[in-house]
Amino acid sequence: MDLLDLFDRGSAWAAGKIPAAGELNRSTPCPEWDVRALLNHMLHGQQLFAGAARGESAAPPPGRPPDIVGDDPVKQYEAARQATLAAYSEPGVLEKTGPSLGIAFVEQLVHGWDLATATGQDATMPDDLAEAAFTMINGRMTDEQRGTFFRSAVPVPENASAQEKLLGYGGRQP
Repeated sequence: MDLLDLFDRGSAWAAGKIPAAGELNRSTPCPEWDVRALLNHMLHGQQLFAGAARGESAAPPPGRPPDIVGDDPVKQYEAARQATLAAYSEPGVLEKTGPSLGIAFVEQLVHGWDLATATGQDATMPDDLAEAAFTMINGRMTDEQRGTFFRSAVPVPENASAQEKLLGYGGRQP
């Protein structure tokens, strides 16, 4: 799997949901966050993951993300996306920190679904991205490891789509 390509395409898909986000106080599938908090998390997460490419910690602080959404979240998100891509494009970075870019890809893709769902947009992920994301995280977390950042997995039928499996594993009702 080409992690740079997956992150680029997955975060571009999520970026496509931001222009129609509208009211930032709408609730989201993440019960503790409204759209503003979700966008803050998506932006802050990319700052953390870009930092991870430079050897910094990518662990988010507990609680609500910092309020960094400005007047143009579309432009902000694109800048954050490009900074993350640039950080992981540096020579040798993927070999040292590639798994963190995989996590960033999954996170941005799933939160793009959260945003699309919260704002009444088409939330259908590209099949290949959903499949790649599910393959990356499937079986990687026990309920004890989920902690404050992930809810318990939601059961889905055996014949569920990759997107439904990804969302269920991520604690969302597909």
